Amino acid sequence: MPTEPAQHKLASHRSGPIQAPLIPKIPDLIMSTEAIEAPDQESDDSNPSAANASGRPPRVDIPETAKPPQLQVSYALVIGLVHVAALMVAIPPMAGYLFSWSGLVLAIAGHFFYGMIGINVCYHRLLTHRGFKCPLWLEHSLAVLGICNLQDSPARWVAIHRMHHQHSDHQPDPHTPKAGFWWSHVGWVLYRNRDHDTTSHFERYVRDLLRDPFYLKLEARWRWFGIFATHALLYYLIGSAVGYFMTGTLAGAVQLGLSWFFWGVMVRVVIVLHGTWAVNSLTHVIGYRNYETRDDSRNHWLIAMLTHGEGWHNNHHASPRAAMHGHRWWEYDMAWSVIRMMEIVGLATDVVRPGKTAEPADW
Repeated sequence: MPTEPAQHKLASHRSGPIQAPLIPKIPDLIMSTEAIEAPDQESDDSNPSAANASGRPPRVDIPETAKPPQLQVSYALVIGLVHVAALMVAIPPMAGYLFSWSGLVLAIAGHFFYGMIGINVCYHRLLTHRGFKCPLWLEHSLAVLGICNLQDSPARWVAIHRMHHQHSDHQPDPHTPKAGFWWSHVGWVLYRNRDHDTTSHFERYVRDLLRDPFYLKLEARWRWFGIFATHALLYYLIGSAVGYFMTGTLAGAVQLGLSWFFWGVMVRVVIVLHGTWAVNSLTHVIGYRNYETRDDSRNHWLIAMLTHGEGWHNNHHASPRAAMHGHRWWEYDMAWSVIRMMEIVGLATDVVRPGKTAEPADW
């Protein structure tokens, strides 16, 4: 049970944007075999949570490299269409046509399968923090699950998350609520940050990941999006096949195929997206703190329940590398339960737990 303030270099967080295509020089990153150097630490050791004269936490502007705001039209369009598609399941008369119990089950199961395992376990605790190790075939498989959430390629997700660790609630934190709640929740995803498109950004934060050809190839223009689109198409095709088998009619096939597509993909993706975004925004605004970290991170039970343990965010900031985010007996962390089961059956090794073994941490 945490009683003392954790001593650590950096705060942590999770994130996941979709940015412009990676510039061609990225293959050069894997030519070097030298160890990754930790990014320079902030020279200001003051607490960013300290209130100003008005009693409110000081405001932080959006990163300079995101000015002037430039909308990423392609991504904004995709995100907008996905949200419209998800809303269709609640608007008559489409709501009745698109509903099926199997589609609803797929949405709920997908939230756990793709969201918890793909994003929380793989993108976040495995790839970003290296909180545990697993066989490479399993790591790659889990990464594909993460891609199916429309939260960008593994390398970009990890790079921005590690950048946030270095600058949590300081400039140039990509998504601090001190720059505005809307910005921290979704604005930073929709608008281009030029720093995220540079070779130096990837060299600094994900050189380790891009030494693996699997992740490097995913950085080709929209290749990761092809994986997402393929999985969405499979939902429709398999649903149509099941619908035809059950009804023997083309109309029945189309209806169930669309139900699986809208519920199993669109609704699930929107729920997982807002879960990720809520950790970026809400858990730096509301909740309680077990540790005096150098940021505004908070723990919130409801967000933790909706994000499979990610809402124990202050705990995570205190021990960034720890694969276990719930530090008190009642702070249930479902993602940790998955990792623990993987450890028991031998699929996860070198599992980092809270405490001295989790420090020091660069992100």
